[in-house]
Amino acid sequence: MLKSIAVLSLAGAAAAQPLIIKTSLIFDGKRQLLRNQELTIENGRITRIAPATHKADIDLTGLTVTPGWIDTHTHPGWYFNKDGRLEEGPGRGGRGTTAQQAALFTAANAYATLMGGITTVQCLGQAIDGDIRYMTASGALPGPRIISSLRTITERTGTPEEIRAYVRKMKEDGSDVVKLFATASIRDGGKMTMSKEQIEAACGEAKAVGLRAVVHAHASDGATASVLAGCTSIEHGTFLDDATLKLMAEHGTYFDPNFLVLHNYLENKPKFLGIGNYTEEGFAAMEKALPLVADVIRRARRLNVKIVMGTDAVAGSHGRNAEEFIYRVKDGGETTENALISGTSLAAESLRLGDQIGTIAVGMQADLVAVEGNPLEDITAVRHVAFVMKAGKVYKGPGPR
Repeated sequence: MLKSIAVLSLAGAAAAQPLIIKTSLIFDGKRQLLRNQELTIENGRITRIAPATHKADIDLTGLTVTPGWIDTHTHPGWYFNKDGRLEEGPGRGGRGTTAQQAALFTAANAYATLMGGITTVQCLGQAIDGDIRYMTASGALPGPRIISSLRTITERTGTPEEIRAYVRKMKEDGSDVVKLFATASIRDGGKMTMSKEQIEAACGEAKAVGLRAVVHAHASDGATASVLAGCTSIEHGTFLDDATLKLMAEHGTYFDPNFLVLHNYLENKPKFLGIGNYTEEGFAAMEKALPLVADVIRRARRLNVKIVMGTDAVAGSHGRNAEEFIYRVKDGGETTENALISGTSLAAESLRLGDQIGTIAVGMQADLVAVEGNPLEDITAVRHVAFVMKAGKVYKGPGPR
């Protein structure tokens, strides 16, 4: 049985010796700018924020410091094999990757994600996520903090009662969250696939056992059923109408639209084409979806829906997760501030970790990213990550390893 790892484990964090980090500009994740401050880090947490007067152990002057970024939807177990074709683990795609190779590809994806400034990810959902979760939490492998569903629920999982039992088994096996597919893929039209009764069983049982439930739902019928059933987040939502968005706002349901995954598929078309529903028709559907994603983000923002930053990172996306910030601003009409909040404090809140990560404040985990330039003035600065710290341990840039 995979035992759930405490996602905020300090294993592998910096030793008790305090670190002083000098900064010239901090965006705290909640709209506040701090200038010329020093951060004191002890036992993986921020213990002091004050004007910079002491000799610094780490000097981030000239960089913009933000909380470590959070990606609420990733798939680190998806990769391109040695032939440059998609695989989702051994036996998924039929191209012969071994279990050992799949583990190495997944570990490499986790490392690339961390180096790109993402210090926490929600993985939705393969069994290998549990092993990587353990290895990164223990400090044995460099990677982001991992939250995982370990597997997913679809219309084929069974009757409502069987789905309830399945959710309880997910909890027992260490799932941190429940992932369900209420609708088909965008490549198959996004139609509703699970019944209302199945959705109610999955979301209701998740709530009963203390887990969140996030839902793949492109169309309004599947999303509406999920919101009414108590699910906590809608993923994708390409075809959502205003009535559904208003319902989400009323229920406090989080919304995770995704640009990066569509661009990634289109940019890497030869590596996907001909595998499953990655057909010419499927790629045409994804291309048509791009302006729809831009439109639904704008409408969701006007209706006060809580928009979080997830990428649905698959093969080809890992390490480039921060491009989602750029698409949100340039195509989705988001302000730079709202884009950054979606991937810091609001993302943490959606994971029920808002009192631990996502904000630079005393008592919070020392998850920090520093970039060259100022992303509040030019969002493309997120491409230039110069420093990454997770739970007080430096993984990129100046400072003790």
